[in-house]
Amino acid sequence: MTLLRRTWPALLIPAVLAAGFATGLHRHLNWAALATHEAALHLLVARAPVLAAAAYLAAYATAVALAVPLGGLFTVAGGLLFGTLAGGMLAVAGATTGAVLLFLAARTALGPLLAARAGPFLDRLRPRLQRDGFSALLALRLIPAVPFWLGNLAPALVGMRLGSFAAATFIGIIPATFVFASIGAGLRHVLAAGERPDLSLIWSPPVLLPLLGLAALSLLPVAWRHWRASNG
Repeated sequence: MTLLRRTWPALLIPAVLAAGFATGLHRHLNWAALATHEAALHLLVARAPVLAAAAYLAAYATAVALAVPLGGLFTVAGGLLFGTLAGGMLAVAGATTGAVLLFLAARTALGPLLAARAGPFLDRLRPRLQRDGFSALLALRLIPAVPFWLGNLAPALVGMRLGSFAAATFIGIIPATFVFASIGAGLRHVLAAGERPDLSLIWSPPVLLPLLGLAALSLLPVAWRHWRASNG
């Protein structure tokens, strides 16, 4: 039983990826496909909103758990299909669920393989995460400069507790997620013109500066502890 718990991700993840490629699903996870099927997806949401929301959440969680870099696409699609509020909430739930699944997978037999993928990035993050844990991860989530998959793997590989990881992830991704969802909510004319949305908005001063402020606030407990240690 212990062996099974440690090896199931090593069997399940490649199987899911192989199934996705075998069925051609990967060809439908892009901006062009979203534009092509946007009307049909809106019709599905109108006819079966609960089923559509559940399917969206499951798809988002699966993509994150497999470390597929499609977070921006999924989050914008959530805003497009469900509106800023509902789409943002579903995106936060899906991303957090997938992150927790990948975090747990990194603590099984997949750990060494995933650590190799993280490479030198893990070495840079390890001291900060081991020292400051929740606050450090929260700051990384608030400013999406670190790839999301790496932010899921590194805490597991350095021994962070699941509760702290899940809380920092859930809270930290909320601001940027709702920015992307709001972009998606007004996107129909952009996709209809065959264009891709400009997600660089996240780096514009009106959006980035508040995120930097929140990240700085999240690090205040760290600064306080270091100040007390140096003056104690």
